[in-house]
Amino acid sequence: MKKAVTSRLAQREERSAEQEQLKREIKALYSYLSGLLGADKLILKAGKLEALSLLRSRRPEEKVLGLQRVIFENPALTEIPAPEDIPELLQLLYDELAEQLARRVVEDTIEQKIAAKMQEKHEEYVLEVKRQLLKEQGGPENPQTLKKYAELEKMHHKVLNRSALDILRPKRLEEIVGQEAAVTALMAKLASPYPQHIILYGPPGVGKTTAARLALEAARKIASSPFDADAPFVEVDGTTLRWDPRETTNPLLGSVHDPIYQGARRDLIDGGVPEPKPGLVTEAHGGILFIDEIGELDLTLQNKLLKVLEDKKVRFDSAYYDPTDPQVPKYIHKLFTEGAPADFVLIGATTRSPGEINPALRSRCSAVYFEPLTPADVEKIVLAAAARLQVSLEEDVAALIAAYTTEGRQAVNILADAYGLALYRRQDGAAPVITCELVRETLRAGRFVPNAPRKKTDGAYTGRVYGLGVQGFLGSVIEIEAVAFRAAQPGKGGIRFNETAGSMARDSVFNAAAVIRRLTGEDLHNYDLHVNVIGGGQIDGPSAGLAVLMALLSAIKGWPVAQQVAVTGEISLQGHVRPVGGIAEKLYGARLAGIKTVLVPAENKGDVPDLPDVQVVTVETVAEALPWFFRGQENSLLPG
Repeated sequence: MKKAVTSRLAQREERSAEQEQLKREIKALYSYLSGLLGADKLILKAGKLEALSLLRSRRPEEKVLGLQRVIFENPALTEIPAPEDIPELLQLLYDELAEQLARRVVEDTIEQKIAAKMQEKHEEYVLEVKRQLLKEQGGPENPQTLKKYAELEKMHHKVLNRSALDILRPKRLEEIVGQEAAVTALMAKLASPYPQHIILYGPPGVGKTTAARLALEAARKIASSPFDADAPFVEVDGTTLRWDPRETTNPLLGSVHDPIYQGARRDLIDGGVPEPKPGLVTEAHGGILFIDEIGELDLTLQNKLLKVLEDKKVRFDSAYYDPTDPQVPKYIHKLFTEGAPADFVLIGATTRSPGEINPALRSRCSAVYFEPLTPADVEKIVLAAAARLQVSLEEDVAALIAAYTTEGRQAVNILADAYGLALYRRQDGAAPVITCELVRETLRAGRFVPNAPRKKTDGAYTGRVYGLGVQGFLGSVIEIEAVAFRAAQPGKGGIRFNETAGSMARDSVFNAAAVIRRLTGEDLHNYDLHVNVIGGGQIDGPSAGLAVLMALLSAIKGWPVAQQVAVTGEISLQGHVRPVGGIAEKLYGARLAGIKTVLVPAENKGDVPDLPDVQVVTVETVAEALPWFFRGQENSLLPG
């Protein structure tokens, strides 16, 4: 009996504890809801939903029904829940309340973003209205901006006279002096319906850039030429063309400005649209792209240019480009899908030799060679420039300038400087006259030296021979001398050669020693020999071999060498004269130095230009060259 009573008491206490727990949960839920909505708002909401009396009830069942009406916002709920259903109903209320809270957080976030966007749009609208008002009221001008504008206008109207080069530069192809063959070759390549890409080779200041500028104008007048009347001529210097390997900028080929980092157009930035920026190759489409000093162009950029020459278009790519985006303008779609047109004729100019130009670029371009100017050519340029300046020249002024430069541009600059000096020195407003003394003063001020000192060609000297060298496109006369002494002990002599002349020139000395032994039977170890290149000039190549041989033979035999003869050619150990490069440049250098006779290898006969005042003799062997230097003494070496 006692056990039954004890059990009932335990059950009663357990139910009482559960009821107290439910009451606490209901009270906590009510407190949380009051804190979430606010006491006033909760009372107001409960009143509207007819739940106020239920929330104030002491019965948990009625209080739960009141909470149901408030949380679910449904006044139609009338059924008071049974006590055993209250835990499940509380769980439902928790879930509904959590969902409402999550929804409220999302709605608040969206409302904040909407408010921020509306504020941004409002500010843009206000700014646009301000701009419109400023425009209607006379624009964004104020006294300071108007003052700066007036200063700029004043500066634009104040100009100095054109530079001397602008005035004296040839205006027609026919006015380019000394380059008739080169100009003809250039125009022949542009007059064809299928024009070729061209590289102009030649020393500086001989008219390459001027010819390129005038070529398109002349080609437009030729019926067979493909160039239209409005064909563009785009000029750029290869030394100034730089690019970013990341392709963020490339003025030659073009690049893409993305909307985030590089700043595309403002209307494209808002839509996240990249903007392709076509380069100079597209600007030259249908015309000529002239790159001066093309040999200085970055090698990677040269390779990219080759791809454009092959495709005749430039392709663009960007991670920001979306072909399905309706906000992308049509022209940007076309640039990304089809590329930018770049069908042009490339004309490059360089002072480098062909071997220094990128072989791939060289293979795609025809070569046109501009010759070094002769003194007579420089004199013509000086006289034509004086006529344009309308100034009188004293006799021999043109010849004096020609003696100090082989560049037409430099000759014009010397004349212009002398003209300025004449204006500065003139008195009583007399017409200026450019005298030789004014030119000499200009030359001294500019530290000019004669471009090719005249060599002494009279008489004959033992151990001295004139050889020929070339550097770039300029030839020069190299004075080689040799002296021979009997060795202190037979067979223990030596050969000394100045090291600054180069290793190949030193090899030429040993080759010459072997040939001399074959010709004369002399063992050069019985002599102390010293070979010297006067001035210590660098001889790049074996072309001084024949000159060194003649100098050594003269020194050993004591035979005087005729000084009016210069020679170039490599010698083989069998005594043959082998071909060398730079024949045209070497002959021009000999002509400037006053040499009248030049010996060249027979295999170079096709490289000899037409120079009426220089006798060019071709030789195949050393034996054929001997009579031109020794005037009969060589007969003792020849077989009877």
